[in-house]
Amino acid sequence: MSVRRLAPQELQPASFAFTAENEAWIDQQIAKYPPGREASAVIPLLWRAQEQAGGWVSQAAIEAIAARLGMARIRVLEIATFYTMFNLAPVGKYFIQLCGTTPCMLRGAEAIKDAVRKRVGPEHHVSADGNFSWLEVECLGACCNAPMVQINYDFYEDLTAESITKVLDDLAAGRPVKPGPQNGRFSSEPEGGAETLSDPALYDGSVVGSWQKRFAEEKEKQAAAKAAEAAKAAEAAKASAAAPVKPA
Repeated sequence: MSVRRLAPQELQPASFAFTAENEAWIDQQIAKYPPGREASAVIPLLWRAQEQAGGWVSQAAIEAIAARLGMARIRVLEIATFYTMFNLAPVGKYFIQLCGTTPCMLRGAEAIKDAVRKRVGPEHHVSADGNFSWLEVECLGACCNAPMVQINYDFYEDLTAESITKVLDDLAAGRPVKPGPQNGRFSSEPEGGAETLSDPALYDGSVVGSWQKRFAEEKEKQAAAKAAEAAKAAEAAKASAAAPVKPA
C-alpha cells in the first residue's frame, strides 16, 4: 500500500464543525456503544465528515472527531490514512474511481484511463470546473462487467473510451445518466440476453412438484424391478425343489 498523507496545509480549512443535523446523527451512533467505547464510532464519523465536506477528510475534521470521541488525534489520523475509502485531499463533485485490476485491465481499462485523463486531467487533479477528479483503485468487485468505474456511489460498467466520455459529458452538462452496464446488456447477463433458464414453464408454476412425481415414479419402477427379481428367484427355488432326485 502506498503512503497516504494529509493534503498540504494550503488546502486545509481553518476549522471544521458538524452541522446540527449531523450532530444529532452522531449522538445516535455513539449511543450504540457502551460507555467508554465511544471510539467505536470513529469510522461512521469519518464517513459523515467526508460526506459533509464534499468528499474528503481534512485535518480539522480529524481533530474535531478526536475531540468528540475522546480519542488521541493520532489514533483518528491512523484510521483515516489506513482506509482508502477516506479521501485525504479535495475531490471533484464527481469522484471517479477507475478499476485497474487484472480483469478490467484485460478488458480495456487502459483505454478508459486514457479517456478519463484526456477529459479530466492527471490523477488526483480536480478539473478547473470542480466537476471531476479521478483515482486508479484496486478491484471494485464488478469483474464480470469489466472494464468499469465507480463515480461517487454508482458503478458504470462495460465501458469503452467513447461511453465513459459520454457519461462524463452528460454529468458535466447536468443530463441524466444511467448507472450500470453501458453496452445495453442487463446486469451481468451475457451480451444479447440470457441464454439459460429460458423455458417459460420454469416460471408459470406448471413444474411445481414435478420433481416429486418423477422421484415417485422412479421409486415405483425400482420396487417393481425388485419384486420381479424376487418372484424369479422364488420360481427358480420352487423348480429346484420339485425336480426328482436322481438315485446315487
